[in-house]
This record gives sequence, structure tokens and C-alpha cells, in this order.
Amino acid sequence: MYDIFLGFLRTLNDLLTAGVAITAFSLLLYALSFNLRDRVARSFAAILVCVVIVYVGEALGSVSGTGDQLEFWLRFQWLGIVFLPAAYLHLSDAILATTGKPSRGRRRLVVRLSYLLSILFLLALPFSILVGPLVQSEIVAPHLQRTWLTLVFSAFYVVLMVVSWWNFWRAYQRTVASASRRRMRYLIMGALAPALGSFPYLLFGSGIAAQFPILFWTIVITSNILVSFLLILMAYAVAFFGVPWPDRVIKRRLFKWLLRGPVTASTVLAITTLVRRVGMRLGYDVSTIIPVLMVASILVLEHLITLIAPGWERLLFPNRDRADMELLQTLEDRLLTLGDLQQFLEAVLAAVCDRLQVSEAFIAALGPQGLEMLVIIGDDHNLDKENLSINLLQEVTHNGQNREFFIWGDYWLVPLFNQDETRDNLLGLLGILRQPVSNLDEEQQEALTILSERAAIALRDRNIQQQAFSSLEALTPQMDLIQQLRAAARYDGSEILTTPDINIEQKDLSPWIKDALSHYWGGPKLTQSPLLDLQVVQQTLHEHEDNPTNALRAVLRKAVNQVRPEGDRRFTTEWVLFNILDMKFLEGRKVREIAMRLSVSEADLYRKQRVAIEAVANAIVEMEHEARQEEVIIAEDQSFSAQSSQVEKN
Repeated sequence: MYDIFLGFLRTLNDLLTAGVAITAFSLLLYALSFNLRDRVARSFAAILVCVVIVYVGEALGSVSGTGDQLEFWLRFQWLGIVFLPAAYLHLSDAILATTGKPSRGRRRLVVRLSYLLSILFLLALPFSILVGPLVQSEIVAPHLQRTWLTLVFSAFYVVLMVVSWWNFWRAYQRTVASASRRRMRYLIMGALAPALGSFPYLLFGSGIAAQFPILFWTIVITSNILVSFLLILMAYAVAFFGVPWPDRVIKRRLFKWLLRGPVTASTVLAITTLVRRVGMRLGYDVSTIIPVLMVASILVLEHLITLIAPGWERLLFPNRDRADMELLQTLEDRLLTLGDLQQFLEAVLAAVCDRLQVSEAFIAALGPQGLEMLVIIGDDHNLDKENLSINLLQEVTHNGQNREFFIWGDYWLVPLFNQDETRDNLLGLLGILRQPVSNLDEEQQEALTILSERAAIALRDRNIQQQAFSSLEALTPQMDLIQQLRAAARYDGSEILTTPDINIEQKDLSPWIKDALSHYWGGPKLTQSPLLDLQVVQQTLHEHEDNPTNALRAVLRKAVNQVRPEGDRRFTTEWVLFNILDMKFLEGRKVREIAMRLSVSEADLYRKQRVAIEAVANAIVEMEHEARQEEVIIAEDQSFSAQSSQVEKN
């Protein structure tokens, strides 16, 4: 009984170890996919790489068939262990810099030295200097023998972890916003997982583990469960760094990935492993049903996740946001697209043709350009489409207010009005090919009235929806700006929120660049251009006697030259963009003259001009990013020099 219970604990530990490896690898993929540009996310990814190596080595070592394989995987673990303290120090430095305390050179130097020392420890690993040979006797678990360098590395491990936690605490003290302080606490708590769960404690406590095996395995199992939870907690806190998305989007993406990634993979692995081991104990060959079991488990889990997703998403959002989110989800499900509208109107026309026993009908919607044909059923050779908009609107003006439907040529026309407003608000027209020898009876007229009202409701809802979309489109740039500022100010908002707003997106720069180029040799569109506030222009002022107009002109010229191909100037296809920019804006030639010289039509010239201006905008965006990065480096160097001077004086 004792051996069975001990075997159960070993099996459970193997499953949890594999689960930690899967969780760490899944979180690594998440970090690499969304916010890798952020320094905090990159350093966290380095920690996850170390954790994946450690737990993959432990998981594969537990199923190794020979002592040589076991020793290989135990040594493989040390690839992650030796770099883990340096990665922790790197993360703590990045978080401290994010909260407004950038490195003045010393912290960055210490981080680089820690990575260098980790490489030196790694070089000693193949020669059994860092750790000794495999110890596999009657103890509770195999491990590598410790050496004198193991003690040195352990001291190195502890010192860097203490320094890292001190930096975490400093970052927490500098965080002001309540939500940011809460996530910083999550980060500090979660950071315990890799630090405490990855170190090979059997190097120092194998004797105690051998005396109390059940206690040892209980502690190890509890540790693995805690490591999984804390890794997720740490990933949750890091997910908010470096991304402009709202909190609800970050939560949804992370938790959806956790359910579909590590939860699904770990559960399937646990089910198949338990079935295989139970089958081996009972003497059955279950290898044939394992693939079927894996596929069935994945499908069932994915289906359950889909079913419970609405419930757990509601739990993620506060009560004040839940109503808005449910409204948005309802709008998404009930959105009336143009295809949906046409499909519904086709059904209406089919019903009209069936009730009135006619072969042709149409619905036209009134838009900014006049009447637009939406749906036609039957042969429309009798329909005068060229005079449709003008003639029909005139007919409606004279007749639409007095009758439900009227005759226009070979058609009965039914004006479609907005039923919620006055009848002057025309939405469109319903046209039916009339029968010359018959009139509509009372039942047909009633059916036509009902069907026309339903067509009018669909057109009205579509118009209201389009108005809402237009309003959202107008608000999108400002909403994006607010979200970006809110995300950037999570941990250090004083400087970011007080910095003048200069949008350097290519789509926003293009109109300004076109205006500035059109007044390249002088004019208000150049001298009063918003581009004058760009950092790259400000850095060029001293080269042009502090004249901002000349500085902007030089920046524009440099960007235009980046569009220029290499070699001597030609009038071939690859030179067309540069030739348009140079001839029209810098030389000031007329459009017709340029079109004749380049052998293109004027319409084609304007299209290529738009592409050329976008290329100039891309070049200026890159120049601006480089200028801002250079400004940050200069500021850090000046701050470090000032501090060094102060130290020398003291």
C-alpha cells in the first residue's frame, strides 16, 4: 500500500511537471506574439525560456530509460538554471525603468555582467565542474552531485535574486495608480514561481528527502501547483506592459489562450498518461485507443470552453462595464450588413411577386448620389435605369404624398418612408411590373402595404447603422489616442501625459507632407506645418541657423532622396516615384508637362503621386523614431554624467 501511494505521488508529480512546462511554453508563445517590443515583455520571455528548459528537462528525465539519458536531461536543465538569475535582474531593471527610473549606466552594466558570468558558469557544465556526475542510489529521486562551483553559483543565484526583489520593491513604491499597484503586487508574487521552483534543491537536501519520501513528494507536488498558478499570475501582470489595448481585451485574450492552450494540452496529456499507465498495470495494450482518446478529449474540451466562454468573460469585467460589453456583443451578432439587407429584400420581393402574380420587381434605396438599385427580381429590360434617379424622384415629389402607390410607365411604384418620422423622409422605392389588364384587389393591396413597410424598416435600420458607423469612424483616432496614452501611463504617467501630442502615423503624416511639399519653396503650408514639431526637425535646427522652415525643408529633401533609386537618374518605371516628387514639388513643373515627360496619363500620375507621398511619409516616420530614440539616449547620458560629476564633487 505504501509503495502504491508513493507511486501515485510520483505519477502526479510527473504530470504536474509536464503541465508546468506546457504552461510556461504557452505563455512564452503569448509573450512573443503580442508585446515583444516592450523591454519588460522581452525580459519576461527570457525567464520563461529558462523555466521551459528546466521543466522540460525534468519531465523528460523522469521518463528516461537509461542512466545516461537521465544524466543528459538533468544537465540540460542547467541551461535554464544558469541564466535564470541574470534574466530576473534584467526583468527588474526593465520594470524599474518603466516606472520612470531608467538606468544611468550602472544597472545596465550589472545586467550585462550577470549574463557574462552566466555564460562562464555554462562553459563549466560539460566538464562536470559546475555539477558532478549522476547520483542514483536508493534515495527518493536521482540528482547530480554538487561541487565547489555549485556553492559559488548558489551564492550568485541568491545575491542576484535579492537585488532583483529590491528593484521590484522600488518599482512598486514608485507606482501610484491603484490598478497598477495591484498588478505590480501580482508581478512580485508571481516572480516567486521561477525563482523558487527551478532551483535543484536535491543538491543540498537529498538526505532529508530520502528519510521522508512522502513529505518530500508532497512538498514537490504543492510546489509545482503553486508554480503553475504564480506563472499565470506573473504573465497576467506582464501582459499589460507595452500594449495600447483596453484591460478587457488583454484579459480576454490571455484567459482565452490559457484555456485553449495550457489547460487543454495539460488535461489531454494527463488523461492519456493515466489511461496508458492503468492499462500497463492491468496488462492491457491501450496503444490503439490512445489517438482516439486524444482527439476526443481535445474536441470535448474545446466545445466546453466555447460553452462556458460567455460566463467567464462576464466574470472578468466589472459591473459598470458589463452592460456596455453585452451591448457590443449583441450588436456584433445582429449587425445588418449589405449582404444581409439584400438577402432580406430579395425575400420581400419574392413575396411581392408571389402575392401579386408578377414576374419582375425591384427596390431602390435613396442615397447621397440619388437612387441606387439594391435588388432586382426578374427580367429588368423594361426598366429605364439611366433616367431612374431623376424621373422617379420627380414622380415621388408629385404623387408620393397622396397615394400609397402610383403608376410610372409599366410599373407600380410604392414610396418607402421612414415610419418613425414624417413621410417627407423618403428611404427608397419599391417597383412592381404591373399587369395591363388587371388591378390590385383589396387583399393584394393589404399584402403590398405590409411588405413595403417591412422593406422600409430594413432600409431605416441600415441607415441608422451607417450613421452610427460614421460617428464611430470619426471618433476612432481620438479613442486610439486615449487608449495609447492610458496604456503608456499605467506605471509612469507624469511625463507621458504632459508631452505634446504628435501623431507620427504614416496615414496622418501624408496630408501634412503633401501640403508642405506643395509649398516647398515658400508658403503657409510649409511655414505653419504641424511637421515643424517633429523631433527630427527640432534636431536639425542648429544646422540651419535655428530656422525651422529651412530645417523642415531639409528633412523633406532627405526623405525624398530616400525614395530615389541607386544610380544615374532615368525615366524608367523604378524611377517614376522619385521623378514625380522631384519634378512636381522640388522643380515646380506643371502636371501636364510631367505626365508627357513620364508617358503616363494625368489620372495615373495622381495615383502614383499618392504612392510617392506615402513613401516619403514612411521615411519620415522612420527618421522620427530614430530621432526620439537618440534623444532618450542623450538624456540618459547627460543624467549619468551629471550624477558622476556630483559624486566626484562629494
